[in-house]
Amino acid sequence: MTTAPFFGYSRNALQRLFDWKIRGVRWIEIIGVALVAVMIVSVYAAKAAAARESSRIAELERDIRENRQRVRLLRAEVARLEQPARLENLSRQIGMAPVDVRRQADEAQLPHLKSAAAPASPAQPQAAAPSADAPSDEAAQ
Repeated sequence: MTTAPFFGYSRNALQRLFDWKIRGVRWIEIIGVALVAVMIVSVYAAKAAAARESSRIAELERDIRENRQRVRLLRAEVARLEQPARLENLSRQIGMAPVDVRRQADEAQLPHLKSAAAPASPAQPQAAAPSADAPSDEAAQ
């Protein structure tokens, strides 16, 4: 019996809440219209965002196709440039020739080859050294 008055009171309060009017329109209808408007705007925003993402995906797929085409073209160019007949022709144009098999060095000749190549490398830095000193002498004067 104690619960009956509570439900009766809450029912009356709830009934009064739903019957409350603002300028002849029930407030629940105003809230309903506002909620529908919010839902319409949110659906429109979601649709616009999906369209932007869809166009971005299409753009990325187009870029991927173009890059794949470029990769295929570059691979074909590399294959053309690496053709042995072409490289042989170019080497002959600049005076290069295949190495004679009899010109190969064995292990015993390696120290001799190293000592023959050693004087050539220090001569180049010594020749460059005077030219490096010349600007500093000019700057001192």
